[in-house]
Amino acid sequence: MGHRYQHLVFGERSLARQRTVGSIVAYGAGLDSPDEGAQEIGEREIRLLTGAFQFHLASVTPEGWPYVQYRSGPSGFLHHLHGNRFAFADFHGNQQFVSVGNIESDDRVSLFVADYVRKTRLKVFGRASVVDAADDPELLQSLRRIGDQEIAAGCERSIVVDVEAFDWNCSRSLIPQYTAEQVRERTQPYIDKMAEMQREIDTLTARLAAE
Repeated sequence: MGHRYQHLVFGERSLARQRTVGSIVAYGAGLDSPDEGAQEIGEREIRLLTGAFQFHLASVTPEGWPYVQYRSGPSGFLHHLHGNRFAFADFHGNQQFVSVGNIESDDRVSLFVADYVRKTRLKVFGRASVVDAADDPELLQSLRRIGDQEIAAGCERSIVVDVEAFDWNCSRSLIPQYTAEQVRERTQPYIDKMAEMQREIDTLTARLAAE
């Protein structure tokens, strides 16, 4: 899978603390090998990324500050194009263009994607590019399509991300959260069963009343 993640995120201060507590055995081992470039995305990563309906996108301001923005859409709005390349349609927003401007100045980005139901989360590092609708309308149109549905929100440009490194977080501190649709899927069988039982009760009550 490669160890680019370790090479990108572990500085000398981090490594010094890892040596002190002994965790370098688990985390720093990858640094014994040279940086071989981008880690290869696998099916597990693709499933999480393309199934997400929300994630946090971090970019770098011209002054070097991290800037984090929440992105959401229908499940599947983050598309896998090929290899390590992913993309999503950029919706009409507040017109500040902070993330877009940051990417155009410094293409380094990070995505934090979590599946709160299954308590899994993935940290992704990559390089992003901004493709305006006028420059590639076909790409933007394809990103608006999710199966046989189309995103109704106004989409102004495409954001393309080439993944360079990723790491799966532990699930220990992740609190499960459910959308209304997920709750409905899990409770509907019980609701249907209760309705069936109520109909049976009504039928038996009617029979007793008729005797």
